[in-house]
Amino acid sequence: MHNGICYVIGAGENHGLDFTPTAEDFVIAADAGLCYTEKADIRTDLVIGDFDTLQYVPQHSNVIVLSAEKDDTDMFEAVRQGIQRGYTDFHIYCGTGGRIDHTLANLQMLAYLSENNMRGFLFDRDNIVTAITDKRLCFEKIPCGYVSVFSYSPKCEDVTLCGLKYELDHAVLTNTFPIGTSNEFINEKSIISVKTGTLIIVFPKSAKEKII
Repeated sequence: MHNGICYVIGAGENHGLDFTPTAEDFVIAADAGLCYTEKADIRTDLVIGDFDTLQYVPQHSNVIVLSAEKDDTDMFEAVRQGIQRGYTDFHIYCGTGGRIDHTLANLQMLAYLSENNMRGFLFDRDNIVTAITDKRLCFEKIPCGYVSVFSYSPKCEDVTLCGLKYELDHAVLTNTFPIGTSNEFINEKSIISVKTGTLIIVFPKSAKEKII
């Protein structure tokens, strides 16, 4: 297992690569995500894809060329490569916008990581999306901002929200009723927990450093 972060950069909308990888981290560019890492002058440890977007196979010391006809997306295969190298913490950039089907696929990828006892964070323009399964997510005091909680599983049981404007106590959420949309931080320590099931959680980028 690695203590570092596996960064995966896709070819979706680029809202800025606001990270500097350490020696323990691993950076994977999926297809045309390589253009973004090169522009940001971020080292890329692996380039992977069928390169239908980039339209050429890059000259890089570590390239994996995938078939255009495959079960996984380029992004999902990039995550699998990180898992094979022992990473359990994934930060995913440029994975939203553009084709809605790829955005949905990346949300499924967050659920896959969570349900296999790993962590994934999908970075959008202003927000971060993550998933938790049979666990809790805790934040230090955050003055304001929206946080939304959705059931990814058909049913999430024993869902508790504490320290937010709208609290829940051992509630049941389903994936057909978005009751958890647009909750708010209120400058208190907050907890989002689920006993059974997978929750998708959307919160501001500024809240990432407040996760306990």
